[in-house]
Amino acid sequence: MKVFVLYTLSQPLTSELRQQVMPKEVPATVKHYLDGKLEQFWFRDKIGPIFLLDVTSLDEAKATMDELPLVAGKHATYELIPVSPLMPLGLLIQSQ
Repeated sequence: MKVFVLYTLSQPLTSELRQQVMPKEVPATVKHYLDGKLEQFWFRDKIGPIFLLDVTSLDEAKATMDELPLVAGKHATYELIPVSPLMPLGLLIQSQ
């Protein structure tokens, strides 16, 4: 299952918080990428990243995101958006 994650910083990261948390956040994010859970990612300036997860369930998506240090430390929140192929396109080819 594919899930978009809108990951939003609760407030801009201070220099101190960046030094404390980012050395943990980046490896945790890369681990999810290397494990195949985090398929793609993009960045929204001053807001936070958007992730595309490849997981088996919304529960797995939530558990994956809850492990990230910014979320665990309540410095970021996220919204999960499950997506699937655009099924109505099948109607266009069934009439042929």
